[in-house]
Amino acid sequence: MSTTRKHTALPKAQILIEALPWLTRHNGKTVVIKFGGNAMIDDDLKAAFAQDVVFLHHAGLKPVVVHGGGPQISAALDQAGIVSEFKAGLRVTTEDAMDVVRMVLAGQVQRELVGLLNQHGPLAVGLTGEDAHTITATKHQPEIDGELVDIGRVGEITAIDTGAIEALLADGRIPIVSSIARSQDDGHVYNVNADTAAAALAAALGAETLMVLTDVEGLYEDWPNSDEVISRLTASQLEKLLPDLSAGMVPKMEGCLHAVRGGVTTARVIDGRVQHSILLEIFTDEGIGTMVVADEKPDATAAATTDAQGESS
Repeated sequence: MSTTRKHTALPKAQILIEALPWLTRHNGKTVVIKFGGNAMIDDDLKAAFAQDVVFLHHAGLKPVVVHGGGPQISAALDQAGIVSEFKAGLRVTTEDAMDVVRMVLAGQVQRELVGLLNQHGPLAVGLTGEDAHTITATKHQPEIDGELVDIGRVGEITAIDTGAIEALLADGRIPIVSSIARSQDDGHVYNVNADTAAAALAAALGAETLMVLTDVEGLYEDWPNSDEVISRLTASQLEKLLPDLSAGMVPKMEGCLHAVRGGVTTARVIDGRVQHSILLEIFTDEGIGTMVVADEKPDATAAATTDAQGESS
């Protein structure tokens, strides 16, 4: 019987040992995770996400979660009889719609996420971009057909204050941030794209990694002709691809670009439909998404040349 126990336990030990180099590398590092897509509306995926984030915390990393809530906002607006309208890929946000957005993000999505994480201990603390001036924004007017268009309470980030988040991290907590912000110009509250907010926070916090959960496997090489995923690319390579990307991927990939150019070591787009995708990406030999890294300097040494998981090649 003891022999059987040894055999069944061995694979578990091997899995833990495989994670050791990454545990060592990421220990004490901040990782910002954008939570969205199907992972937000599927109960099993939500539970797995909460487990992953708590695991990162106990493994010595400092996770910060940033979330939006597109599906939940659309449902609440329908219920309130407010029509959802999009221009330039952004939700037109009237004053009435902004009240709903704020209520859903801070009062529903964030609360549920905090509750899921806190099933594992007194860890998660919810805040919005309004709290302690964490995110400050100004009114964003996209350009459509050469003209600036008013789409209401949609914000463009102008400043980040990481003080409250850093205080929570220092206290061993997991900050859960809703992507709404107050404007210094007019005092109004604005709806901010969560991908953009996560990238701005990652850069301001000097995070090791930005992870963006999506409903696709990563960035495709030649969509829709091929479903081959690009596993790794540099900031310059990504910049060239941006004009040809689908509307939904643009803010995610622009966020990745902003993050790595702002000093974040790696930015990753991963498939949130896969249970425990965060752990698979951070702690295994085989990453499952697309990783963006800064451009390599011409005089970079061999030690700075890294493969898709950050070990010397």
